[in-house]
Amino acid sequence: METKEKHALCLEEVKTYQIGMFAAFNHVSVKTLRFYEEKGLLKPYTINPETGYRYYALSQMPQLQKINALKETGLTLDEILIVLKGANQKEILMKKKAQILHEIARLTEQLASIDRYLSQGNDLLGPVVTIRNIPSTLVAYMDQVIDTYDCLFDDMPLMGELMEKADCVCQDPDYCFTLYKEPGYQDENIHVQICQAIKQEKKELDGLSFQVLPSITAACSYHKGSYETLHQTYSRILSWIEENEYEIAGEIRESYIDGVWNQEKESEWLTEVQIPIQRR
Repeated sequence: METKEKHALCLEEVKTYQIGMFAAFNHVSVKTLRFYEEKGLLKPYTINPETGYRYYALSQMPQLQKINALKETGLTLDEILIVLKGANQKEILMKKKAQILHEIARLTEQLASIDRYLSQGNDLLGPVVTIRNIPSTLVAYMDQVIDTYDCLFDDMPLMGELMEKADCVCQDPDYCFTLYKEPGYQDENIHVQICQAIKQEKKELDGLSFQVLPSITAACSYHKGSYETLHQTYSRILSWIEENEYEIAGEIRESYIDGVWNQEKESEWLTEVQIPIQRR
C-alpha cells in the first residue's frame, strides 16, 4: 500500500488532529511537540507525506501528560525516555529524589555559611569564621613541653635543621603548624607538637618523629599581625562555636602561613587558627 494511502486510512480509522490543535488541547507549544518528536518521546500518529503536516490522536494525550508530569519531578528528557521505554520508574524517581535531597543539603549548608558570614557583624571584609575539612596529613613533628609560647620560635629552626638532615620534603602547599596537646590556655608547661606536613616518612632522628594525623572538620579563622593578639582570634572562634551549637572535638592547631621567615613587618604575619568541631 502506498504511503499516501496508508495516511488516508489512518485518518479514516482514528480521529486525529493537526499539531497546532493537539498542542492547544494540551496547553503546550507546537515547538515543544516538535522537540519531543526529535527526542523520540512522542512521535506524531501520522505524517502527511505530501504536506509534511503532523497529526496526533487523542489516545496519545496520556503519554504527553506523563511526559509533562515527569518533567515536573526534575527528570531530564533522556531520563523520561528511559522510563517510557519500560525502565523501572520507581527506581529512577528514587534516584532523582536522592539527588534532590543532596542538593538541598548543599544549598542549606550554603545558606548556613551566609548566615555565619553575616553574623560576624557589619564589617563583612573583616576576619570571618569558616568550616573547613582538613584532610589526613603525614607530618614530621617534635613533641615538646615548653615554658612559654615564645619558646616555639626557638624550637622551629632546630626542627628545620633536623628535617634537612633526615632529607624530608615538605608538602606543597606548605602546611606548618603547632598542635596543642592539652585543652585551654596554659601559663607554663605547655605540651605541644611542632608539625610540618611532608611527602614521605623518614627514620626518626634526635627527637624528630613522624605520624599521620587524621582528617578533621575545623572552625577556622585567619589572624593578621602579631601573635600577641592571637587571643582575639581565639575569642572570636570560640564565641562562634558556642553560638552555632558546636563543641570542640580535638586538638587545636595554629597554622603559620606568613611570619618572620618571609615578612619583615609583624603586621604582615598571617596565621590560621584551626579548632576541630562537632555538633553538640
